[in-house]
Amino acid sequence: MPSLRGHHLICLHFFDGEGYDASFVRNLRDVIETVNQERVSVCRGADDVCGSCPHLKDALCRYSETADNEIRDMDEAALRLLNVAPDTVVEWDMIRDRLQGVFNMWYAKYCKGCGWKRACEQNEAYRQLSIFAKQS
Repeated sequence: MPSLRGHHLICLHFFDGEGYDASFVRNLRDVIETVNQERVSVCRGADDVCGSCPHLKDALCRYSETADNEIRDMDEAALRLLNVAPDTVVEWDMIRDRLQGVFNMWYAKYCKGCGWKRACEQNEAYRQLSIFAKQS
């Protein structure tokens, strides 16, 4: 059963083939394939996606000096929006269903300044949801 942190519960819905390197992208594809077939264990901190990230050092994100704290705050916001708790098991379809109701808030706070926004904009589901978010 894959383990995912808060913001990955939202952002993985918009993955469209881009990542840091080929190994990272391969891992993302594997995680997404698995979550579509199994339930997801919700965790705090580094998860199955982070495991192949070149910025993960000693279980912390070292993308920038403040990255780990920023990501943890983003994770907590995602969990609150989705109304899920760490150390629980959830259905991927349930997260997908809840996403539509929380995307406007997520988009306003996190998507606008995200370095991955360009990649997400290639995804049809993201484009559809962001049309409504931009109008709000």
